Amino acid sequence: MNDIPALARVFAGLSLLTVGGGMAAYPELKVQIVDVHRWLTLPQLDYLYGMGQVAPGPNMMMIISIGSLKAGVPGALIAFLAFFGPTAILALIVGRLWKRFQGRPWIVAMQRAFAPVSIGLLLAGCLTFAKGAVTGWVTALIAATVFAILLRSKINPAFLILAAALVGAFAFGPG
Repeated sequence: MNDIPALARVFAGLSLLTVGGGMAAYPELKVQIVDVHRWLTLPQLDYLYGMGQVAPGPNMMMIISIGSLKAGVPGALIAFLAFFGPTAILALIVGRLWKRFQGRPWIVAMQRAFAPVSIGLLLAGCLTFAKGAVTGWVTALIAATVFAILLRSKINPAFLILAAALVGAFAFGPG
């Protein structure tokens, strides 16, 4: 139970980094969860994030699992409220102000600045995730192939996830 204040602090702080989506918070999530607090190993965090990607709903619901692993049901509830609460309140306030000041030059300038910031945070998250997920030539080949296909086609990513799972099952399955 002594992890509850730390869970609240960590997830409330991470909440404010999710500009552009949950992957934007992934680098700091990895630092806090794996390096600082040592609540999970990097493979465990990558597994939870990967499962969050294939499960219905927001991928960052995986933070509930982290809270649960550290402090049971109270930890899950605190992680959920701390991660989603501040962002929800901030979005409500900013949304109302944004609408009120819509069309002003400084709002237009901020909108233009948010896109590259979001992309940068997203790329940082992807690179952090890749460092833990790409562990050899087979995983590097899978990642590069999926990336190339996504760049050159309009295939539904769900099919690529399924294909990668099949390749992984053959490549890493019981020998």
